[in-house]
Amino acid sequence: MSILRSNYYDHPDGEDAFGKIVATNRYAVAAGLAWSTVDVLTLSKPQGYLPTLGRFAYNTGPLMGMATAFTLTTLAATNARGKDDKINYFLGGFAAGGVFGAWKHNHVAGLCAGLFLGLAGVIKKMSIEQGWEFFPEPPTHQYGGVNVAANDWTITAERPKNWTAKVETEA
Repeated sequence: MSILRSNYYDHPDGEDAFGKIVATNRYAVAAGLAWSTVDVLTLSKPQGYLPTLGRFAYNTGPLMGMATAFTLTTLAATNARGKDDKINYFLGGFAAGGVFGAWKHNHVAGLCAGLFLGLAGVIKKMSIEQGWEFFPEPPTHQYGGVNVAANDWTITAERPKNWTAKVETEA
């Protein structure tokens, strides 16, 4: 299995630190690049290539740091405590909030983000333990389309095949 295709739950908690870091950082990079694009195009509007790359690094780097802090703290807490439970995920979320606070130079924002991310980690761990989806998959089928009312033929009878209009002419 390729290391870039590893998932967070391929191995039990407390094992395969590098694979778990890669798995969490894939989401952080995707979110960071998406937010950086919005930031560059609508908010900061840097002029030139280097300032634009700087904004991308400014936004994506701390998100990767938050993902890595969550993963490493969760693994360290699992190994230190010898238990695989919700407290480890709360501590990981709190560590990620600490990175957020350092990024924003605001300890109150870091504390609030840590509490929020810690609770999100506890809810995620509960979803894994109890077998329900934290973010369920969207349905893969669709009924209708953009303009459903214009194309809905369910009420009318099927037209006969090879139908042509009968034109009567008066002689």
